[in-house]
Amino acid sequence: MGKERRGKHRSTDKEGQQTISKLENIPGVTAVIIGRSIGGKSIGRRRAVGDFKLQSQVQGGFKGVLQTSKGIQEIVVLVEKGKAETEKAIRAAFPDQ
Repeated sequence: MGKERRGKHRSTDKEGQQTISKLENIPGVTAVIIGRSIGGKSIGRRRAVGDFKLQSQVQGGFKGVLQTSKGIQEIVVLVEKGKAETEKAIRAAFPDQ
């Protein structure tokens, strides 16, 4: 995990770590912050552990959820200027949005 900004909650499962690493390597992404975990929830049918779904645009980036083995984790993806290209790259890296 190359970037140091993680937020209050810093841990996730193995598949979550791989997803976060994939997000960090997308051009334009400056940081990925792990938010709270919600056990027993799912981001949708036919979603595997490690899947990521964008939810909304927030100041400085995007908010999304990550499917973990125990539920979901909120994720904030901070981006530099030029959000449109970064959003397209995120959606391309995680199809089935």
